[in-house]
Amino acid sequence: MHKQNLLPVAVGVIKNAAGQILIALRNPTLHQGGLWEFPGGKLETGESAFQALVRELKEELDIDVNSATPLITIRHQYPKIAVQLQVFLVEDFSGVAKSAEGQPIAWVSPSALTDFAFPAANKPIIIAAQLPATYAILDDSQPDALWGNLQILLAKGVKLIQARLKRLSASELEAFIAKAYPLCQQHQALLLMNSAVTAGLPLITDGVHLTSHDLLALSARPAACRWLAASCHNLQELQHAQRIGVDFAVLAPVLATPTHPERQGMGWDVFTDLVAQVNMPVYALGGMGLADVDKACSVGGQGIAAIRSLLG
Repeated sequence: MHKQNLLPVAVGVIKNAAGQILIALRNPTLHQGGLWEFPGGKLETGESAFQALVRELKEELDIDVNSATPLITIRHQYPKIAVQLQVFLVEDFSGVAKSAEGQPIAWVSPSALTDFAFPAANKPIIIAAQLPATYAILDDSQPDALWGNLQILLAKGVKLIQARLKRLSASELEAFIAKAYPLCQQHQALLLMNSAVTAGLPLITDGVHLTSHDLLALSARPAACRWLAASCHNLQELQHAQRIGVDFAVLAPVLATPTHPERQGMGWDVFTDLVAQVNMPVYALGGMGLADVDKACSVGGQGIAAIRSLLG
């Protein structure tokens, strides 16, 4: 799929103060008609994606976009057309959204997006729209601090957590998850278990985070897995993750870390290039702090993943 043959489209994931996302029903006479979509439209000659987004949302919904954050870029080949969707998260806008062109619109919760029929190219957008910009890795390098660290993350508003618990015994692991998962649910946070520590244990969480070894051992997405993430370090692993249907990936190391300062990271340029070659949300890991969230998003990432920096 050559970039010059792609139809460029600007798309807005518009989120209101209540956290709901606006979707619109495509006219039945249009390509992919009768399906729901995120508002937006084709770029006109000389327009940037952001300029097209501002114009389209004013024309379609009569709202003024004050600012927007890059969310994800999707390249998709339909039978008769190839598109590049440059997607923005729009949380800062003025006006009350209304259907300026007669199409039905609806405000829905992010978790309800999967209840609506969207074009195939929109699937990664639906996933990205449900994910936060930070992904915390709960590490048990200090087992005595584990419960306190989980409480700190939740108190700070972290909504996506991976439990990477390699030092706990099976009984300790089961006991921890038995009280940690209900606490995460109370805070409306997702809890994923690292695949290296789930073998044979009937642990109830929101999903699994695959190690790169476990990722490459799979030829298909495991059945009945609500959320599936994966650790990746190169293009081969990213493409394999996309092929088997992983929801999102973590790409590392981007920068050198305090624990491995001698290990050089791939750098932002390589991260940007790799992320551009897959259609799924990707978090940057390695030397990341909250100050890096905007950078990660601006180069195509979903945000950052971190072990220590999200604890403060």
